[in-house]
Amino acid sequence: MAVGAGFSFFPTRLSLNHPKATATATATVRTRICRCALKAAEMTVSITGATGFIGRRLVQKLLSDDHKVCVLTRSATKAASVFPPSAYPGIRIAELEDWEQCVKGSTAVVNLAGMPISTRWSPQIKREIMQSRINATSKVVDHINNAGADARPSVFVSATAIGYYGTSETNSFDETSPSGNDYLAEVCREWEGRARQVNEEDVRLVLLRIGVVLGKDGGALAKMIPLFMMFAGGPLGTGRQWFSWIHVDDLVDLIYESLKNPAYRGVINGTAPNPVRLSEMCERLGQVMGRPSWLPVPELALKAVLGEGATVVLEGQKVLPVRASQLGFSYRYPYVGDALKAIAKDLVP
Repeated sequence: MAVGAGFSFFPTRLSLNHPKATATATATVRTRICRCALKAAEMTVSITGATGFIGRRLVQKLLSDDHKVCVLTRSATKAASVFPPSAYPGIRIAELEDWEQCVKGSTAVVNLAGMPISTRWSPQIKREIMQSRINATSKVVDHINNAGADARPSVFVSATAIGYYGTSETNSFDETSPSGNDYLAEVCREWEGRARQVNEEDVRLVLLRIGVVLGKDGGALAKMIPLFMMFAGGPLGTGRQWFSWIHVDDLVDLIYESLKNPAYRGVINGTAPNPVRLSEMCERLGQVMGRPSWLPVPELALKAVLGEGATVVLEGQKVLPVRASQLGFSYRYPYVGDALKAIAKDLVP
């Protein structure tokens, strides 16, 4: 009988009802199930923007959990300097011509690519901010869609930003709120529009609208910390603008959960559940660093340095992570004071 063939390794022929046969068969099935579950849990993740502030932390987390990573980059030299092969043996670095092969062999793709926006916006810079996001996203989506059904990644996590909602000192925004009408809102709409072109019949799409990411190694905080260290820190502009933030560890956890958990789908705000006014954030930062935070940076000074880009810090928005809360996501740092304390431990003796 075909069903008996599975027991042909026994030294003597046993009935399927024999206790020894039953116990052995059960053990074999359990072993196969465990192996299948283990194989399913192992991911190969292709990442754009892997050499950036968020990407580096995500790569480290994936490798620490024994997943494989393919860094999708335009410069193998730069990527190798961030992830030297001797220290990161589980990484594959792929330049543009090899992106397609990496994507086809991946369980998941994370798209974090994009030119930083915290700079003075000339017409040329604004074009580059837009194109850096659209081009990378389009390329990844094309590779996913062109892959055969058996080679296509099962999930695509694409970063976007809370700039989608526009700015306001009075309104609150969640995932159901409409888009704003300023330049960053336009960038986010185009960015998300390209991501939505992925074949969602086969691929689970997660759009993470990310807030201001806090960490000592990058983002807005890395630019503010030196000012506070020199006793020159304080609110930017009026200080009344909302500051929707997230600790980098929480954001990496949110991305990781989005990769693993099939309930994570569609738009999810990548922010902490307790946004604050910028004046409070600066006050908390001064407290944990043992520095004053009374010296405000005037709007004119910011506009002189950043031009139109100053609107990012001079206006702001109150964004709430309703979907993450509904999904039961657990934050390590739900309050800005705790997040800043954790970061400041590595800064102040």
